[in-house]
Order: sequence, then C-alpha cells, then structure tokens
Amino acid sequence: QVQLVESGGGLVQAGGSLRLSCAASGRTFSSYFVGWFRQFPGKEREFVAVIGYSGGRTYYVDSVKGRFTISRDSAKNTVYLQMNSLKPEDTAVYYCASGRPSAQHMVSTGGYDYWGQGTQVTVSS
Repeated sequence: QVQLVESGGGLVQAGGSLRLSCAASGRTFSSYFVGWFRQFPGKEREFVAVIGYSGGRTYYVDSVKGRFTISRDSAKNTVYLQMNSLKPEDTAVYYCASGRPSAQHMVSTGGYDYWGQGTQVTVSS
C-alpha cells in the first residue's frame, strides 16, 4: 500500500517561508518523479514543481521560479518544497504526487498515480 503524507503547511505572513514535506511509504521515491501541485478554491489542481529520479532534475511553474525549491532526501524517502518570499496568491492547498509521467505529462495531474491528502498554506498580506 503506497501512502504519501504531506506536512509543513500553515499560516505565514507575506514574504515569509514554509517548508513542505512529503513522506512516502510503500514506494521508493528515488525511482519515481515526485510533483507538487496546488489547488485554489473552486479551481482545478495546478502544477507547481517536479523532481525527477534520483538524479534530481527539477522543473517549476514560472510563477514560483526563484522562490520555491524542490528537493529530495532519499535516505528519508521524503521530498521537500521550500517556499520563500511567499505571496498571498500562493494561498492554496498543496498536494504531493508520485508517478512515472511522460515528458509531456510531467506537469499534468494525470501523470501521477498516488497523491497525498493535501496541506493548507495560507499567506496573509
């Protein structure tokens, strides 16, 4: 049974930082892509960042480049999303996901087969 558990969300002021964690059980993360997505109220889930296999290639949506960093700790089977210079428009529920997407599906929810339960990030102005 594969399970992904996110943690680290919360309330922070604009300009602050949070680090989200995604811990996996039942799956070795280094053998899969791990993505972070977020969902605004009433909107579909959208791509934020992804990290490739153990080599760690990364890719970000333009709106978070230079502010967010995705990384993995293979020994802990955990992927992180370090979020700096947070803005109110980053407020959303953040989800991690694992899978083996094709290159064109790397930024799509359909490219991933397991998801975490989500963690709320709220950035106040």
